[in-house]
Amino acid sequence: MNRIRSFIKPVMWSTALVLAAFVAGCGGGGGGTGSGAGSPTASDAASPTAPGAGGGRDNLGKGPAQVNLGSSGNYVILAKSAISTTGVTAVTGNLGLSPAAASYITGFTLSAPPTTFSTSSTVTGQVFAADYDPTTPTILTTAVGDMMIAYTDAAGRPADYTELGTGNIGGMTLPPAVYKWSTGVLIPTDVTLSGGPNDVWIFEIAQDVLMSSGTKITLSGGAQAKNVFWQIFGILDIGTTAHFEGIALVQTAITMKTGSSVNGRLLAQTAVTLDASTVVQQ
Repeated sequence: MNRIRSFIKPVMWSTALVLAAFVAGCGGGGGGTGSGAGSPTASDAASPTAPGAGGGRDNLGKGPAQVNLGSSGNYVILAKSAISTTGVTAVTGNLGLSPAAASYITGFTLSAPPTTFSTSSTVTGQVFAADYDPTTPTILTTAVGDMMIAYTDAAGRPADYTELGTGNIGGMTLPPAVYKWSTGVLIPTDVTLSGGPNDVWIFEIAQDVLMSSGTKITLSGGAQAKNVFWQIFGILDIGTTAHFEGIALVQTAITMKTGSSVNGRLLAQTAVTLDASTVVQQ
């Protein structure tokens, strides 16, 4: 009997340890809402598996499902009222403007005469406007409609985090998730988006996004700009020499200050203004 007891005791002790580890492992889940416990902060470099991450896409990646850009994804810059640049700008990807005419695409020195599209020495791609060849206006109308659908889709996603940092996300490391603010968002210092190549971020912002001069949005862990969506009701203002990552779906204007850069896309329901800027399609 003593031999049986001596055998049972270590087995029971081992089982208890396994059970405790299992319970501890289950305790970290759940979605974060707001800036309370579990939310990413400047001092807590949140991992891609931090509380608040969305449900994923059939285990392909963390965070929400991607926003479908439809045919608006054929353009690195798409706007409705104007696209303008000053200084030495470099754009990689197609430009599209509708319903405004090509005369509202300024500073690019477009080739003439246009047919279906124009070209420019500052654009590695093609430039389309609503008054080009008869097939072009129809294509652009569809693209602008798809841009609006994508904007509405992004704006309607349920949030994992709300009012994070009361709108100041400078210095934070953010996992893939849906973030929502009823105010604007300030980026006074660098921000890192940490996640894998299939992870998705959606930022829903009710007012402006202001990036200070020299600041950067950085992707780490294999995260890709094509999976980062900024739905902005107000203005996206990218400061002098600042660097922005992601797809901007903007209700009002997009302004890039001198020497600023973007990896992603700029899709605006009004105008896009560049100043010796670099925009690369992702």
